[in-house]
Amino acid sequence: MTPTRGTVLLLDLDPTMGHEQRGLRPCIVVSDPEVAADQRFPLIGVVPVTRTAAVGALYPPLEAGSSGLTSRSYALIDHVRSVDKRRIRRSYGRIGNGEMAAIDEGLTLFLCLDGERRSSSGEADERGR
Repeated sequence: MTPTRGTVLLLDLDPTMGHEQRGLRPCIVVSDPEVAADQRFPLIGVVPVTRTAAVGALYPPLEAGSSGLTSRSYALIDHVRSVDKRRIRRSYGRIGNGEMAAIDEGLTLFLCLDGERRSSSGEADERGR
């Protein structure tokens, strides 16, 4: 099984350490399915989800509905991680295109993929690069 980007999966994230999200938790797939299917190990990239309200580009809101989420939730971009596909317990649904775009924006910020330093609110850092 190689889920597509934006799929909501229930994953068993234990064992964990420190402040990492733990337990059975919904997560959003963020890795490219073609790249994930062609890896040496069966890994996918995911962002865990929480119902605890948060503000900023690193915590985009996710609406309940066709995604399979039962209440308004938030993607935890700063908890992005690779997980073995054997952690998958079930698949729920998919988030909307706008929600996936917000997650992509948060990942770009958190991982500095555009090469531009920014604050956690998404504003350009005056120090630049």
